[in-house]
Amino acid sequence: MLDETLLDDPDALARVDRRGLLRGAAEAGARVRTAARHAAEAGVTELNPEGRPRSIMVAGPGTASAGVADLVAALAGASAPVARLHSTGVAAAAGAYRWALPGWAGSVDLLLITTTDGSEPGLALLAEQAYRRGVTVAAVAPERSPLAEAVTSTHGLVVPMAVAPHELTDEEAQEASPAALWALLTPLLALFDRVGLVSAPADALQRIADRLDRTAERCGPAVATYGNPAKTLAAELADTLPLVWTEGALAAPVGRRFATVLAELAGRPAFAAELPEALAAHRVLLAGDFAGGADPDDFFRDRVDEAQALHARVVLLRDRPAGGLTAAPAARELALSHDTTISELEPEDTTAGNGNGSSTGDDPTAPGTGPAAPGNGPAGESPAPGPGPGTVRDGATDLEGLAELLAITDFAAVYLALTSRLHTT
Repeated sequence: MLDETLLDDPDALARVDRRGLLRGAAEAGARVRTAARHAAEAGVTELNPEGRPRSIMVAGPGTASAGVADLVAALAGASAPVARLHSTGVAAAAGAYRWALPGWAGSVDLLLITTTDGSEPGLALLAEQAYRRGVTVAAVAPERSPLAEAVTSTHGLVVPMAVAPHELTDEEAQEASPAALWALLTPLLALFDRVGLVSAPADALQRIADRLDRTAERCGPAVATYGNPAKTLAAELADTLPLVWTEGALAAPVGRRFATVLAELAGRPAFAAELPEALAAHRVLLAGDFAGGADPDDFFRDRVDEAQALHARVVLLRDRPAGGLTAAPAARELALSHDTTISELEPEDTTAGNGNGSSTGDDPTAPGTGPAAPGNGPAGESPAPGPGPGTVRDGATDLEGLAELLAITDFAAVYLALTSRLHTT
């Protein structure tokens, strides 16, 4: 149960934030700048590859590494297939994880290793296996970690993970920090720019950092809930079962990450699915016990020590899908027909000049409110077709929009975590 009195009390939020989650979310922009500098110092920007890799493999433990793998797959798109190497083992511990290369991996493939720990023997063994098979290896890991030494010894490329000074002695904060995702992803964006998979030059990374900074200002603890998109979303999701529906290639991994961090940080179950498949996949959730119109006075309900019933709430994340097609109107109609409330987020239109940013709203039928981001027209109207990931569109980039959606949802998950019984009791 969410303690709403904490949302607008910055001092109280700071007291319960023992893992530095808000600080980590606020430092995402700074982490991008530091990571970009580390990538340049490691020689990433000076690489002259002979061509694109045939395929990309991504390995690493934890939520941040999983999110990086998902984003890498979305960003690479049709340029190169991406496969995440899932770990095996008997426990969720650095010494227990094991990874293996697929049988087809060879000298024309690229292995990316990302970790916030760096002490995993399984990753060091994977790097050695890749070296014997002629696979090119690039790793982002803590400086002077066993993994960094192992990759260096096998002639791979290592970029030291960007960390904040307070994290050097606080491993728990480093693991939980939302900024860890950007510390691992940014060097890979610089690398992808060099191999021709994504357009992410130094100035694009700077714009990503600037967008993260602006979003952190809008979502910070000092900003009241009514003007804070992350606090608003957190309050809307209190005592609900979030159904995260996404539209757009880059919104999809954001939605999956949001569902993951809601569970990991806030202890909140959530389901993520892409439109239009989500309309069929989650229809039963909207019509069953979690439906917004479920009868709270059902005579046959067991009321002994009964917790407050969860009702589904749709969270629609959109990345301004190209091609003139959108399932958003059908999503709103389905939610409304089952008395289910809906929150919507889109990246801010930086060319509109209004500075209002993304919005959330309860009314799925009101055009021009909630569902539509400022400057993008009424709800339900399709935006103009746009280019692929990483390319400039109307003065902004897809990567900037991706950064904004990640930042808002990360802040929302943190606020839910800090105002729940998980932290306050």
